[in-house]
Amino acid sequence: MAHPSQLGFQDAASPVMEELLHFHDHTLMIVFLISTLVLYIIVAMVTTKLTNKFILDSQEIEIIWTLLPALILILIALPSLRILYLMDEINDPHLTIKAMGHQWYWSYEYTDYEDLGFDSYMIPTQDLTPGQFRLLETDHRMVIPVESPVRVLVSADDVLHSWAVPSLGIKMDAVPGRLNQTAFITSRPGVFYGQCSEICGANHSFMPIVVEAVPLEHFENWSSLMLEDA
Repeated sequence: MAHPSQLGFQDAASPVMEELLHFHDHTLMIVFLISTLVLYIIVAMVTTKLTNKFILDSQEIEIIWTLLPALILILIALPSLRILYLMDEINDPHLTIKAMGHQWYWSYEYTDYEDLGFDSYMIPTQDLTPGQFRLLETDHRMVIPVESPVRVLVSADDVLHSWAVPSLGIKMDAVPGRLNQTAFITSRPGVFYGQCSEICGANHSFMPIVVEAVPLEHFENWSSLMLEDA
């Protein structure tokens, strides 16, 4: 999760987020090089004592400043399109979960099970135990098996919401009457926090998302207990 005064992204917990981090570093380096070049040209033009008032055009310079930006855009566009298609790719998910946004909580339904679903509310500050995070903890976590493809169907019951978990590289809009889908694989066990990322009313800030990735054996035990309690 994020730390105080953190400037960069959260640590990646999925292959897609790792690709996004690499693309961010790649693009940032290109922006840094362009900014350095522009700054150098500005300083050189301001400080130079050399002038030539008879220069009206230069085909060589025009070719360079036409081809160079085109090449830079290609270097940015190709990896961007690759990641875009990777994010939309869903191959044989092992588990499908339906996440429904409400004012102001999330409900989850494990569609591969006959009767496994629950509501997930934020834990009030006064009920937190030591070690829990304010405005991020929920009474029920979305538990998933680690290193397994998971598909999430996202919708809303009332107004627009957005199901977002930064460390997994996921942000999917929850639209009433529409079913959006996304998929991810967690590369390591852990607890990953997110929040509704679409302004949805007075308590928009109080509907967190908690995804807990556990080994398959632990997930099976958890699902059995949830089905017994249902």
